[in-house]
Amino acid sequence: MSERSIIFTGAPYHILAYGSLFGTTVWTIIQFKTLPILQFSDLQTRTFPWYFGLQTTLPVVLAVTLPGRPFGPAGGVQGLFDPANRWGTLLPLATVFITGLANWVVLLPASKACIVERRKQEEKDGKRSWDPKPHSQEMTALNKKFGTLHGISSLLNVVNFAASVVYGFTLAGRIH
Repeated sequence: MSERSIIFTGAPYHILAYGSLFGTTVWTIIQFKTLPILQFSDLQTRTFPWYFGLQTTLPVVLAVTLPGRPFGPAGGVQGLFDPANRWGTLLPLATVFITGLANWVVLLPASKACIVERRKQEEKDGKRSWDPKPHSQEMTALNKKFGTLHGISSLLNVVNFAASVVYGFTLAGRIH
């Protein structure tokens, strides 16, 4: 038996962090595909701050706990910047971090502010934002703004998912 327990290495934390990152991404897609829009919207309002926070912090955990290779790149942040890790490790983890951060600190607050504006406009118009047209000019503009924000966020989530898959293959190669 090894003198050093696996619990004192970064390896189990790396695997758990990757599993959490990938799992939350897949679970969010499942929620979107299965829940009615109003229920998904309610769930999203409560969980997306956590979701985007995980998308932002877990790549940092993955960088810190990056396993090194015998006779190869070092582990941790130092190994992340090794040229051998540039495409399969640094690029996907940086992509996940940047897309999560953009969603968390830019798009989430902007979307929340737009939702508040739409609720106020719904009261003025006496009509919900998703009710059949026609809508007031103000509501039409707010719906367009929200659609744009939501579309950009969704695109970032797709890029985030793809980068997570790429890193998953890199990680599998390290384990193999």
